[in-house]
Amino acid sequence: MREVRDLLIRGSEKVIGHYRLLLAGARTESERELYRSRIQREQRLLDELQGGQPDRSAA
Repeated sequence: MREVRDLLIRGSEKVIGHYRLLLAGARTESERELYRSRIQREQRLLDELQGGQPDRSAA
């Protein structure tokens, strides 16, 4: 079960990275807001997967 959780964590981290790239290239404020909200949502899911532990990528 831990392997599945670790896989989901890595996937979430990858998704967040992709959204950050999209955010950096966003041309309109609506695009930026969309990517920010998706990053926040994915970060919440990642935090839940990590058991409420701090985000590893923040270090």
